[in-house]
Amino acid sequence: YSAEKKIKLNIVIKVNWILIKYILNYSAVFCWRKFLLKLRSQNRTGAQILVGSLLKHSVDKVFCVPGESYLAVLDALYDHSHEISLINANHESGASNMAEAYGKLTGKPGIAFVTRGPGACHASIGVHISKQDSTPMILFIGQVESSSYGKESFQEIDYVSMFSKVAKWSHQISNADEIEEIIHKAFEVSNTGRK
Repeated sequence: YSAEKKIKLNIVIKVNWILIKYILNYSAVFCWRKFLLKLRSQNRTGAQILVGSLLKHSVDKVFCVPGESYLAVLDALYDHSHEISLINANHESGASNMAEAYGKLTGKPGIAFVTRGPGACHASIGVHISKQDSTPMILFIGQVESSSYGKESFQEIDYVSMFSKVAKWSHQISNADEIEEIIHKAFEVSNTGRK
């Protein structure tokens, strides 16, 4: 080989090596991303499971008054802000009434999130209207840590008992493994007629 051919051949080999190296790196990055996404989906938090369940049920709007008892859910909703609009109300009764009106206007369950104690009490008005008018609506209430249940911790209320007379169905989720199942049931109940 002449010196010129050796230089050209060397350049071609280097270019091919860079191209192969780039393809291998891209492929490794792509596989690594797929692995991380799969791993992340297996190790989701309760809040991420909840928001994922809302997405499975085609929820596109959520009404709320942000509260510290469900900050993780707010973070998960933020991660899906391009799919679910979060509408902040000035008062919990406003959030539940907006969710009730949304259910009445669209025929889809209106979704509201409020914090425990007074927030839940204020939101009960919209829940009662929803039951009386057979409007599809689901209210999520933040709760104290499970280790504090039954100890009358900060603003703790027995929601199942409190809402049993004003709602078609009330349930407290005690385990992250049951979130999807309970949310599915909540959508089924909210979409049925008057109980």
